Amino acid sequence: MKKVLVIGSGGREHAIVYQLSRSSQVEHIYCAPGNAGIAQLAECVAIGDTEVEKLLSFAREQKIDLCVVGPEAALAAGVADAFRAAGIPVFGHTKAATQIESSKEFAKELMVRYNVPTAAYRTFADYEEAIQYVRSRNTYPTVLKYDGLAAGKGVVIAENEQEAQHALNDMLVGEAFGKGKVVIEDYLQGPEFSFMAFVDHHRVYPMPLSQDHKRAYDSDMGPNTGGMGAYTPLPFISEQEEQWALENILQRVADAMVQEGKPLTGVLYGGLMKTDNGIKVIEFNARFGDPETEVVLPLLETDAYTVFHAIATGEILDNIAWHKQATIGVVMASCGYPGAYTKGAVINGVEDFDGLVLHMGTAVKDGQLVTNGGRVLMCIAHGDNIQQAQQHVYAEIKKIHCSNLFYRRDIAHWAL
Repeated sequence: MKKVLVIGSGGREHAIVYQLSRSSQVEHIYCAPGNAGIAQLAECVAIGDTEVEKLLSFAREQKIDLCVVGPEAALAAGVADAFRAAGIPVFGHTKAATQIESSKEFAKELMVRYNVPTAAYRTFADYEEAIQYVRSRNTYPTVLKYDGLAAGKGVVIAENEQEAQHALNDMLVGEAFGKGKVVIEDYLQGPEFSFMAFVDHHRVYPMPLSQDHKRAYDSDMGPNTGGMGAYTPLPFISEQEEQWALENILQRVADAMVQEGKPLTGVLYGGLMKTDNGIKVIEFNARFGDPETEVVLPLLETDAYTVFHAIATGEILDNIAWHKQATIGVVMASCGYPGAYTKGAVINGVEDFDGLVLHMGTAVKDGQLVTNGGRVLMCIAHGDNIQQAQQHVYAEIKKIHCSNLFYRRDIAHWAL
């Protein structure tokens, strides 16, 4: 029986822990640092997700058989590199391979070199040069992306020069996300979707397609967030289009990263868009998407330990099986999110929800479950079709009570 260490503290990590807890091969799960929901399935350890030496020391002491890295910050900090050097199997990319997410410029250059479809772009480190370029184009909307990691918040779609000026000033002068460059690219139109795959060098194992909802409020209104809900499957992407994206985007990028000497050994997340000129790449992530993972991973039929361990050690998987159910997840977020919000509001009724509740930002205080983040809970329901899953999740979510939580009431509206 195996001991597993999962690194991270959000809903994505709760989904990973939940799936591993169902494995017949896993005896004990540790999670660093974890959260109140994860603590019901795993032993939480008070080590931060970028404290590389402490994580490695803990893994050695506990004789961990497999480490699964959740957040991009941990990958960018070199957690996977350290574990591999120590001979501990780790599911997660090296620091070099994580550049597919941690540097927008690296990702764009890679796509151009290997003929992966994406929007035209230019990169700038100087504010004056950047704003002059935007003015010379005078084309709106235009997309501005901070080059490094920004926890999903480093993208601005500027509708006019004033918005572009403000965003560029924030990123390049104010260094809102740290010192770095900005990628300015053409605005693409069409429905966005998420295509994740397990990747080990040249081997690519696709997951079910999903779509998240970025805007805070119903009818896709309000500010962008880390994601207010997600669903699968997607009726607007045909099997032929999915296969095309697998071959011409995910497989091509996996092969390119091997060619570049930075092979992928974890999850490749393609943020894609179906435009009038075909499917194109919006962005890549080097890890499971959040909140998409919470609706996709529970559908994994193959033993999760088998999958994670095979990717970590280079074993060949014959097949990865998935349940075919429609799945919807609705995020309950703190009032005020993605802006300022308070923590510590008491949550009741989670145990009454008929379905799966994954914790994104919770804690236990004086024996009560309380809010401890912007996104707090992800409420998930399955059905034979999207409509059935949607009806179920919205009937059940009413059982959860908290004075400081809100949620969208139209998740998966694009699919109906």
